[in-house]
Amino acid sequence: MRRIETIRKIADLGIVAVVRTESKEQGIKIVDAIKNGGIKAIEITMTVPGALDIINEISETYKNEDILIGAGTVLDPESARACMLAGAQYIISPNLNIETLKICNRYRIPSFPGVMTVKEALEAMEYGAEILKLFPGSAFGPSIIKAFKGPLPYANFMPTGGVDIDNVKDWFEAGAVAIATGSNLTKGAKSGNYELVTETAKKFVEEVAKYKK
Repeated sequence: MRRIETIRKIADLGIVAVVRTESKEQGIKIVDAIKNGGIKAIEITMTVPGALDIINEISETYKNEDILIGAGTVLDPESARACMLAGAQYIISPNLNIETLKICNRYRIPSFPGVMTVKEALEAMEYGAEILKLFPGSAFGPSIIKAFKGPLPYANFMPTGGVDIDNVKDWFEAGAVAIATGSNLTKGAKSGNYELVTETAKKFVEEVAKYKK
């Protein structure tokens, strides 16, 4: 049931925060700032130095809180399994890797693979993906979801890449089940302004809430 509950919760929340940073210390500060802003689904990308340590630490820190910690930029099943053992509750990939989907299904962990064609989307769904990461979303914009929804009206898409406050409305009106945002959310961290990260998170939560009732 945990897998189903995680998928349902991300769909209900409507937003995943993507954390890419240059150090473990900064990554933890960003996570805290995002959490303080009200975003409850946080993705730590495997490109972050010490990503597994961050996932393990924040999973332990927030184990009694209503926070979903996931791993992103997971390219293969070996990395996926390492993330699960570190405490990741869901796996997000920029690509479609069938073996990653298989291992996630085996251990009942949600996997959100990256797709950009109908062929990839359909194949991912056939291997159990409930939410498809549309990446890079900036390549085509919200209209790509409407195009996908023609042959695949039952598919659930979560765009990543190019999602900002100003186009949240467009993505949801196009049919997105959720959005994922990274640099547009965490840019304040580059100058050490974690309060800005928190304030930006609050704005995203307020905007997404308009479409998640």
